[in-house]
Amino acid sequence: MIIGVPKEIKPQENRVSLVPSAAQQLTKRGHLVLVQTNAGVGSGYPDSDYIAAGAKLMEKAADVFRQAELIVKVKEPLPAEYELLRKGQILFTYLHLAASKSLTEAVMKSGVTGVAYETIQVGNRLPLLEPMSEIAGRMSTVMGAYFLGKHNGGSGVLLGGVPGVFPGRVVVIGGGTAGVNAARMATGLCAEVTILEVDLERMRFLDLTMPGARMLFSSEANLEEMMPTTDLLIGAVLVPGAKAPKLVTREMLSRMRPGSVLVDIAIDQGGCAETSRPTTHLDPTYVEEGVIHYCVANMPAAYARTATQALTNITYRYVQLLADSGLKEACERQPALIGGINTMNGRLTHRAVAEAHGMEFEPPFHPLGANEFPS
Repeated sequence: MIIGVPKEIKPQENRVSLVPSAAQQLTKRGHLVLVQTNAGVGSGYPDSDYIAAGAKLMEKAADVFRQAELIVKVKEPLPAEYELLRKGQILFTYLHLAASKSLTEAVMKSGVTGVAYETIQVGNRLPLLEPMSEIAGRMSTVMGAYFLGKHNGGSGVLLGGVPGVFPGRVVVIGGGTAGVNAARMATGLCAEVTILEVDLERMRFLDLTMPGARMLFSSEANLEEMMPTTDLLIGAVLVPGAKAPKLVTREMLSRMRPGSVLVDIAIDQGGCAETSRPTTHLDPTYVEEGVIHYCVANMPAAYARTATQALTNITYRYVQLLADSGLKEACERQPALIGGINTMNGRLTHRAVAEAHGMEFEPPFHPLGANEFPS
């Protein structure tokens, strides 16, 4: 199979979808890997590493998209890439379609088979989302602590406090991978940490494994009660494939002290606060209701080398399976891939995305015949 690795064009997106060692393994298996010039530079992988791995360099993204049967990316296509997608091609990336109807319509119009990292589910886990959730979770506490600094417009609260002074208070909404990693970093800084969660069994598990954090049932009343004393609010809500629920209202935020910080990790799925809107690493914050909002939609890109390595560790086995077997056989061998198929031949094939936009949903395998699967 011909596998394409275009350079990411999202602002300040320095990750690359395949490290050179992964490209080398694919070429050894007889596949042709096309890598756009400078695609890996932001993660510390120069073109020479890909050449040594047996990949072929391409100057223009259009050439990569035109020739590749399988496009492997990190982030969702941007408008400049919409016209490069085509029917019969597989796009394997973080799609986050529920956050954007225009993107959903563009991907459907192209006819490409869009397989989303974030909706591949194995048991109760989202294995291709986990490594980025871990990084984003840990980053959320670091960024929150930084923007609490008075010189950044924050309240001037040091999360860890000092002897004789109470530590800062951190509230994490969601006890999943991102939320747990945020809480672990916060407890490591000696902050006072509360995790809001709706799954009682998950709360019991976290209560046993995270003695430095308190567990609280996630309800509107409990969240409202926490607001006036919260210094750092971290939104780590996730509904697989769906738009994030708006759990934090503007009125709730108005109860927080001026200079408090909200980090909305869920922003790539639309955000979990009414006041959240996507920002970039170069302009990461804005203020609403006196609260500093950090809503960078590609947080792990700040630590591109770590993020690229962590991502490829988990995505490579799926890339290899798709390249070796084609989509239909790959789905038969690894049924979890079926849940990753968001679009196919102009159809919307993921129920949560369809519900997010009020659009029609069709399962990827019915009424499609086997001959309609890209090979």
